[in-house]
Amino acid sequence: MAEILDGLKVSKEIKAEIKVEVDKIIASKRRAPHLVAILVGNNGASKAYVNAKVKDCEEVGFQSSLVKFPSTVSESELLEKIDELNKDKSVDGFIVQLPLPDQIDQEKIINAIDPRKDVDGFHPTNFGKMALEMDTFLPATPFGILTLLERYNIETKGKDCVIIGRSKIVGRPMSILMGRKDFPGNSTVTLTHSYTKDIEEYTKKADIVITALGDPHFLKGEMIKDGAVIVDVGITRVDNDSPKGYYLAGDVDFDSCAAKASWITPVPGGVGPMTRAMLMKNTIIAYKTSVYND
Repeated sequence: MAEILDGLKVSKEIKAEIKVEVDKIIASKRRAPHLVAILVGNNGASKAYVNAKVKDCEEVGFQSSLVKFPSTVSESELLEKIDELNKDKSVDGFIVQLPLPDQIDQEKIINAIDPRKDVDGFHPTNFGKMALEMDTFLPATPFGILTLLERYNIETKGKDCVIIGRSKIVGRPMSILMGRKDFPGNSTVTLTHSYTKDIEEYTKKADIVITALGDPHFLKGEMIKDGAVIVDVGITRVDNDSPKGYYLAGDVDFDSCAAKASWITPVPGGVGPMTRAMLMKNTIIAYKTSVYND
């Protein structure tokens, strides 16, 4: 049976480390790091995620602010708020929770964020720096996966890594980061997607498989080789007859894959908590590099 890559445990360790830093900052009579989240509309998953981020801020000692807009907000109103936050010297980093309503151009919103405050790591400037292996904000989920692999000392150098899914938020940046000259990294990376033929021909040869599909139980045990490392980014609500009416499922068929893998992330409790922890990490990095934190 596979050993567990425990994202919940590691995320708590990271937040504890950040809290030590914040306590020192406050003890030196400086202001705490400040993270702002913008939430548009009433999407249940988005609300839950933003509320969790606010709680994380409280745990580590950050100041946090939540800006709410109705789903009818205009693009110009949202851009105006972003401009305000860009100029606000008390704000170190901010995020705009995605997805956004149809009337808003998501790319325009991301591009409007000051790259120095883009703690989600989505701005083209930060993405470009990441691709060039320059210091920058890494997207929180890939950053979390790298940190999890590092903390468990998972060997990546020279390994065959297959990534399933090519989103701008996870799959594509993950493919770049796993191929970088660093640890974790130095892997031979194959990026697969919905048009990849015979995907299991790739996954069966992979030393590391990272799935980011949103397709419950997609990756089965017969699709991986013995000893593979499996990282499951997917999380989907699947209806059932339980009191809740649903359960949370990853992209990986956990039982069949855990029987063959060497390491595996659970869902929930794997990548999700790491994503939130790395948002905190990016925020304190933004604070340390800010010209406004004196």
